[in-house]
Amino acid sequence: MRLRFPLYAKILFWFGLNLLLLGGVLFGLIRFQFHAGLDSLLAGQIGGRMEMVARVLENELRETPRTAWDGVMARFNESYDGVEFLLYRANGTQCAGAPTELPPQVQARFPAFHSQLPLTELETPIKRRWLDFPASRPSPPRPHPKFMVRTEDPVRYWAGVRLNLGKRLMGAPAENAVLLAVSPTLSGGGLFFDARLWTTVGLGALGLSVLLWLPFVRGVTRSVSQITRATEQVAEGNFELRVDAARRDELGRLGLAINAMSERLAGFVTGQKRFLGDAAHELCSPLARIELALGILEAQAGDALQPRIADVREEAREMARLVDEILAFSQAGLRKRTLALEPVALAALVERAAGREAPPGLVQTDVSADLWVLAEPGLLTRAVANLIRNAVRHAGSAEPMHVRAKAREGHVILTVEDSGPGVPEETLTRLFDPFYRLDASRSRETGGFGLGLAIVKSCVEACGGSVLARNRHPSGLEVELTLVATARPQEAERAEPAPCH
Repeated sequence: MRLRFPLYAKILFWFGLNLLLLGGVLFGLIRFQFHAGLDSLLAGQIGGRMEMVARVLENELRETPRTAWDGVMARFNESYDGVEFLLYRANGTQCAGAPTELPPQVQARFPAFHSQLPLTELETPIKRRWLDFPASRPSPPRPHPKFMVRTEDPVRYWAGVRLNLGKRLMGAPAENAVLLAVSPTLSGGGLFFDARLWTTVGLGALGLSVLLWLPFVRGVTRSVSQITRATEQVAEGNFELRVDAARRDELGRLGLAINAMSERLAGFVTGQKRFLGDAAHELCSPLARIELALGILEAQAGDALQPRIADVREEAREMARLVDEILAFSQAGLRKRTLALEPVALAALVERAAGREAPPGLVQTDVSADLWVLAEPGLLTRAVANLIRNAVRHAGSAEPMHVRAKAREGHVILTVEDSGPGVPEETLTRLFDPFYRLDASRSRETGGFGLGLAIVKSCVEACGGSVLARNRHPSGLEVELTLVATARPQEAERAEPAPCH
C-alpha cells in the first residue's frame, strides 16, 4: 500500500529542502573560500574586530616598556578565550608572546605584507606639514593592513595585523611590527567568526520565512481539501454542497466551476427522476387497462388459450412491479427537499419489515426499543424491507440473517447482515446505482430490476442518512444505514405508517 502525503506536508517539505539546499551551497562556498584564501573575510566583521584589537594593543604597547610587553600579550590572551596573541618584527623575529615557531605559510606573508603597506596615520600628519599642505581638520585614521592564513597539521588560523609602535621625526620610517592572533578554530573565541550570531540570524530568517509561507500554504491546502470533499460528495450524488469560491486565483475559478457543475448535475438528475416518475405514472393507466382486458379475455377464451393468457398476465404484473419500483425511486429523490421528518421507533419498524419480507425465524433482530430516529416512516420502512428482501433473495435460508442497531455520537447505525456469497470488492461502490446488476445476464427471477438497493439509497438519503455496503468474512454482505438519532416523543404512540408506493 502506497503512503499518501497531504499537500500541506509536501509544500513544507519542499520548502525545507530548498532552505537546506541553499544552506549547503552557502556552506560549500564558505569552505571553498577558507581553503582558497581568507583575506577577503577581513573586509567584514572579522576585520573590524581585528582593527579594534590592533588599535587598543598598539596604543598600550607604545606606552609600555618593551620588557613588559609579554605581560600585555598575556593579559590579552586571557581576554579572548581560544586565541593566542604573538608579536613579531618585520623580519620574522618574535619580540613578545609565548615562543612560537612560525609556519612557512605565515612567514612567507611578511615581506609582501610590509612592502605593499600604505602610509599610516602617524606618518601622514608629518608629511602634510613637511609639504606645507593646509590641514583644516585631522585626517581620519587609516585601517591597519591585515592578512589571514590557514595552516594544517594541526589546523590553525593566523590573522596578522601591522602595528606602528613608534615614529621618528622628519619623515623617517616608523618602527613596524606584526601582531598575530592564532586560534585552532575559525571562531577564534568570537574574535574571528561569531557562529552564534549567524545561527541566530539563520534561525530568525527561517522562522520569518515559515511565518510568511504558513498562511499561504494553509490557505491553498484548505481550499484543495474543501474542493476534494465537494467532489467526493458530488460523486456520491449530493449536489447541494457548494465550494467557497471567494479566492481570486485558479483555485477560486476551480471552485466556481465545481459549483456550476453541481448545479447542472442536480438539474440533470432531478430532471431524470422527474421524467422517470412521470413516465411510470403515465404507464399505470395502460397497465390497469391491460389487466382489465386480460380479465375479460380470460372469461371469454377457451381452455386452450388460458396458458397464454396467464403468461401475458404475468408479464403485465412484472411491468406493474417495475413501474412501481421506478415510481418509488423517483419519488424518494424528488421529495428529499420538502420531506417532513418525524421521530420513528426503529424496533417496531424493523419488526414490521422483517415480518412482511421474510419467513418467521429467518431474521434475527437486535434493536433496542429505546432507539428512535428522525425519518419519514414510509420511506424508512421501504428501505429496510428492500434490504431484507435482497438478503433473502441472494443469501437464501441456509443461515439466519441479523438486523442490529446501536447508537453512536448522535446517530443510529442499523446493519443488515447475511451469510450469502457476498459481492466482488470492485462492485461495492456500484451496488446502489439504478438498474445495476452484478451479472448482466441475470433474469428478473434471479437479479430483479436492479432498483432495490437504489431505492434504499434514495429513501435513506431523503431521511438525512447515508448507506454503505461491505463484505463480511468469511462470507456474506453487510449493509449499514446511518440515521439521525432523536429523543422519544412524549405524545401517545403513533399509528402504523403506510408503506410508500
